[in-house]
Amino acid sequence: MKVEQIMGGEVSRRGILKSAVTAAGVAALATGGFGLFSRAEAKGGPTEKWPWPYEKLDPEKTAELAYNEWYRVFCGNAVISSVFSQLREMVGEPYKSFPVDAFVFLEGGMVGWGTVCGSNAGANIVSNLIIGPRIAGPECENGAQIGADALQWYSETPLPSYTPKDPRVKIEIVKTTSESPLCHISVGKWMKKSGYAITSPERKDRCARVTASVAYHLVQDLNAWKDGTYKPKSTWKAVSNAGITAQQNCTECHGSNIPVPPSAKK
Repeated sequence: MKVEQIMGGEVSRRGILKSAVTAAGVAALATGGFGLFSRAEAKGGPTEKWPWPYEKLDPEKTAELAYNEWYRVFCGNAVISSVFSQLREMVGEPYKSFPVDAFVFLEGGMVGWGTVCGSNAGANIVSNLIIGPRIAGPECENGAQIGADALQWYSETPLPSYTPKDPRVKIEIVKTTSESPLCHISVGKWMKKSGYAITSPERKDRCARVTASVAYHLVQDLNAWKDGTYKPKSTWKAVSNAGITAQQNCTECHGSNIPVPPSAKK
């Protein structure tokens, strides 16, 4: 095989092609092809700086966006999209490069496994990207706190609390209090009370409205943070309260309280 002389060293054509492909891939990422790396990171510089630029949003407009986005990308992705789609227009980067639709896997408590409700996960992603995670320093503590508030608020609030302007299902949706941030418990309790099965249009619209409710509440907290008036509300501190990472309502899932879904549609 013929050998080429490059930068004073000898490499094969195969090596040249491999290097070219690698460089092209890094360049694509750096220029926003996938929106995962910034130009600074491609050059080896720091990229994770907080806070991300934030402009106050209208909670109701955000809720409407989240409701409709649920029917495209489901709960967690819809919360992220409802906030970041507006900030893309108002702020630009880094929101334009952020791969919003990569988070569709949050649906159904993460790929249908019924763990933490995707809307709660989406709210935590948004607040941590805008404010920063607590590991970034004490100035970012409110990023984690807003996420914790979202979990407690979700658990203690009769949901859905938001009614869309033009709902796709034209009935009154039953409200339930989950006492848990888990998808399995939240949806299961609602199904038990309403009598609607998991595949019913009513259950789908209920989850779309819950997603809108979470987005509304999230923006209220973010706006308060922007104004400097945000005050932490959640009281549960897992390590100090339980000595281990945990939630305060284990019996909602363990023991005799496990929800049993209705056997058929109404």
